Amino acid sequence: MPTVGLLHPGEMGAAIGAALRGAGTAVLWTSEGRSGATVGRAEAAGVEDVASAAELARRADVIVSVCPPHAAREVLASVEGFEGIYVDANAVSPATARSLAVTAPRFVDGGIVGPPPSAGREGRLYLSGAEAEAVAELFAGTSVDARVVSADPGDASAVKMAYAAWTKGTASLLLAVRALARAEGVEETLLAEWELSLPNLPERSERAAASAGAKGWRWVGEMEEIASTFDAAGLPDGFHLAAAEIFRRSPRHEAATLAEVVAALT
Repeated sequence: MPTVGLLHPGEMGAAIGAALRGAGTAVLWTSEGRSGATVGRAEAAGVEDVASAAELARRADVIVSVCPPHAAREVLASVEGFEGIYVDANAVSPATARSLAVTAPRFVDGGIVGPPPSAGREGRLYLSGAEAEAVAELFAGTSVDARVVSADPGDASAVKMAYAAWTKGTASLLLAVRALARAEGVEETLLAEWELSLPNLPERSERAAASAGAKGWRWVGEMEEIASTFDAAGLPDGFHLAAAEIFRRSPRHEAATLAEVVAALT
């Protein structure tokens, strides 16, 4: 069974590492330069710490990169010369994925959809590239539903971009709408109308605020990658550039309330 290297186990990466460990796969990571929180997640996932990214690249057959999109190139560069299968499972545009593929001889593009997988909660990993099938086989019988899109790098990222354009894009729009209504002094009237015609929106905007506080800083780059994807397709990119700004202005703490987020936006 191939040995998998994981760079770097945030919440999603640690969940993927735990899923692979549950299937009996040896999973490596490196704590070099990582935070205490990352170390804790890795230990909980049961993955093995090695001395450096270079050591991880020497021992691994497959490397899976799960990091914020702005760090995708840096993470790939940290294992320069790696000759195994490199899976970039980051929220990057198809163009970014294809540019990364040029520098990795055995590149597989990946796009993760859904929450971090766990027992009883499945996540999906879309894959594209010449060796996508081999990567999908690693996750057979795990909580990660690996689906091959095509043999072309960039296609899995296109699925991720289109999916997140809706889920995270609409979350940012809800927050902007609440901020606008409050700035104009009509928030209570808007909420009363929502209760009549769109009763799920008040709760959705509360959830959007909580997510923006906990994860919004990581979504800035993702929204910019989505905007780039729209632009490359000849579509307006302003929706998601604005979404990036919404998340950039959001407070950075997990207990952020809707009132705090709205205040930060205005």
